[in-house]
Amino acid sequence: MIQRYSRPAMRAIWTDENKLRIWLQIELLVTEALVNEGIVPQADFERIKSGADYFHSHPTELVERQKELEKTLNHDVVGFTTAVAERINHPASRWLHFGLTSSDIVDTAFAVQLVQSTDLLIPEVKELRKVIARRAKEHILTPCIGRSHGIHAEPTTFGLKLALMYDEFGRAHERLERVRDVAAVGKLSGAVGTSAHLSPGVEAAVCRHLGLRPAPIATQIVQRDIHAEFMNALALVGASIERWAVEFRHLQRTEVLEAEEPFTQGQKGSSAMPHKRNPVTWERLTGLARVLRGNAIAALENVALWHERDISHSSVERIIFPDSCTLLDYMFNLLIRLMDGLAVYPENMKKNLGLSLGMWNSQTVLLALIRKGLTREEAYELVQRNAMKTWEVKHAGRDDADFLKQLQSDPEVGKHFKNGELEKLCSLDFHFKEVKNRFRKLGL
Repeated sequence: MIQRYSRPAMRAIWTDENKLRIWLQIELLVTEALVNEGIVPQADFERIKSGADYFHSHPTELVERQKELEKTLNHDVVGFTTAVAERINHPASRWLHFGLTSSDIVDTAFAVQLVQSTDLLIPEVKELRKVIARRAKEHILTPCIGRSHGIHAEPTTFGLKLALMYDEFGRAHERLERVRDVAAVGKLSGAVGTSAHLSPGVEAAVCRHLGLRPAPIATQIVQRDIHAEFMNALALVGASIERWAVEFRHLQRTEVLEAEEPFTQGQKGSSAMPHKRNPVTWERLTGLARVLRGNAIAALENVALWHERDISHSSVERIIFPDSCTLLDYMFNLLIRLMDGLAVYPENMKKNLGLSLGMWNSQTVLLALIRKGLTREEAYELVQRNAMKTWEVKHAGRDDADFLKQLQSDPEVGKHFKNGELEKLCSLDFHFKEVKNRFRKLGL
C-alpha cells in the first residue's frame, strides 16, 4: 500500500527561503540584462553577484536578516534589498533593484512558485489515474446496482464507476496543465506598468530565463483574474475529489458496504464504540475541498483593486496560495493511498442487486414492449403494474417476490414474448454488452 502524504517538496516551495532565493535570482537576472544593455558595468555586476552568492548558500541568514530589518522598515522587499546590499558592501550595490518596483519582484517570483507547485501536482494526478485505472480493470465486469436519487436504478459495474472517476481526473489533469500556463506570467514594467525605467527587453530576457512569459500589459501588478483562475482550478479539482469521497462514503454505509476505505493495523474507529470502522478519511477529503472553495472565493475578491494597484490582495495571497497548493498536494497523496488500498466487496454488491428483486429490468421490458407495437403509455402501465405487484409481495413478507416471475405470470405480458425471450432480456449480460467498449474509448 502506498503511504504518502503532503511532500516536503511542496512545503519547501512556499518557504521564505525559496521565495527570497527567487527574488535574489530575479534581481541578478535584471542586473545582468542591464549589463547587456550597457547600463551596468560588468565589474559592478560581478561584485553584486559575488555578494549574492553568499546568500544562495546561506538562505536562512538572508531570511533572518530580512525579517530583522523589516521590523523597522515595515517593508519586506526593502528589507530584502537592504540585506543583500549589506552583504555586497560595495558602491556597486546601487544597481540592485534598479528601475524596479516591489511587485516586479514579488509577482514574478509568485509566478515561479505557482509553476513549481503545479509541476508537483501534475505528476500526482497522473499517478492517481494509474491507480484508478488498475482498480477499474480489476472490476471491469463486477456487477453492482446503479443508483439515482439514492434509489436502485439499473445495473452497472464497479469498474465503470471507477472508469468514470478515471475520466474525471483526466479533466483535472488538463485543468492543472492549463492553469500552469495561465499562471506563468511575470512583469518587470515598473510602478504603473509603463516600462519607463526598464526596457521591455529586460523584462523579456528575465521572464524567458525563468520560463515565464511577460504580461503583455500590466499595472504595478500582474492582474489578479489570472490568480483567481488558478485558484478556481484548484477548487474544481478539489470538488472532483469531494465528489468521489461522497460516493465512497455512501458505499461504506453499513447497509450498503460495497467498498470500504483501508482500516490499518492498530487503528481505532471510535472512542466509545470499538466495533466502528468509519469513513473518516473520505470525510476529511470532503471537508478539505470546502477549504479550497473558500480560498477560491477569496481569490475572486482579490480581482478588484484600486486603480493601478492597492495592497489588499497581498495579505490574502500569503495565506490562500501556500495553503491551497499544499492542501491539494496532501489531498492527492491521501486519495492515491485510499484508492490503492480500497477494499471492494463483490458479494455485497451481488446481495444489494437482489434487493430490488430484478426490477432494474423495468426499462428493458418497457422498450421491448414498445418495439412490439405497444404505445409507450400502454407499455409503461403494464410494466409498472407488475413492478408494484412485486413490491406488494415483498412487503407482505413473502420470500418469492421476483419481477421476472411476476411478468411471466401476467398473460397480458406473456402474449407479447416468445419462450425464453423475457429471461434473455432480464439478464446482466444485456446491460453489460457495451462495458468493454467504454473502457476502450477511455484507453483502459
